[in-house]
Amino acid sequence: MNTKISVISLYLVIIYWLSMHVPMLKPLFYPTLGTLSYVLATRQLTIRESASIMTGAVAASLLGTGFHYWLPETVAILATFLLSVLMIQRFRLNAPPILAIALIPYFAPPTSLWTGPLAVFVSLAVLLLTLHLAELAMSLWKSPRVEAQSQAEQIYRQGM
Repeated sequence: MNTKISVISLYLVIIYWLSMHVPMLKPLFYPTLGTLSYVLATRQLTIRESASIMTGAVAASLLGTGFHYWLPETVAILATFLLSVLMIQRFRLNAPPILAIALIPYFAPPTSLWTGPLAVFVSLAVLLLTLHLAELAMSLWKSPRVEAQSQAEQIYRQGM
């Protein structure tokens, strides 16, 4: 199994456990987190691309939560959907789960206006940090092996 997939699996289990055992952290675990984790772990994204996906997800959460609080239900969900799609297209955010994040307040209304967006920000920030650290650890672990292998190849060629 891919190392990043193992890391995000462990991350999701920890976030789930925390959300079940610490009531204040319940909003940290939401279904789309798993999807975004997979998207971020399986693609080679630059820090800028990762940050733009995170920013888009937080903005979509703000849109959805704000419209859910201030507009009538049908108008709110329509406005959330249309503006989220426009944002995804305008900023070329190649992460469809962002739309699902925008719609979360309509299925699980937050207790306050900032709960959802803050939970999205914290969970994705920790996810990106975790993936970055996993990638750094993998590169550090591989570099001595690659260096030793290239030295062995050079010795082999010299002996021929």
